[in-house]
Amino acid sequence: MQIVPNLLLAAALGLSAPLAFAQDHAHHHAAPAAQAAAPAQRYATDAPLRENMAAIREIVQTLEHAEHAGLADAEVATLAGKVNHHVNQIIANCKLPPDADAALHTIIVPMVQEAGKLRNAPQDLSPVAGLRAGLEAYDAQFKE
Repeated sequence: MQIVPNLLLAAALGLSAPLAFAQDHAHHHAAPAAQAAAPAQRYATDAPLRENMAAIREIVQTLEHAEHAGLADAEVATLAGKVNHHVNQIIANCKLPPDADAALHTIIVPMVQEAGKLRNAPQDLSPVAGLRAGLEAYDAQFKE
């Protein structure tokens, strides 16, 4: 009758392993966000970065108006595409030191993801909040 307790023990261990993995996995994803929230320094910007982030800021302001007044889906999708265009311009033309570049990528990658969501489902404006958060992170980590 030793088999039944061993089976129960094995089953319990088998069920707890995915939970432990999920907790560990979530912990690793939470760490970068916590680090990004409190930058050790503010990085200097260059002209291409400032110009393109200003253009993205204008697009986000237009999208914020769309949250209240409404824009056609095609207009929202076009604006989302323009966000991606400006991010591509930042990547192509920006000449930041490696530490500033790494910090910038933690901001612009999620912005591209949010813009992609808007482009794919322009009737759902919830990704605008993610774009707004990206601009706030930029303001916190970079000085103009």
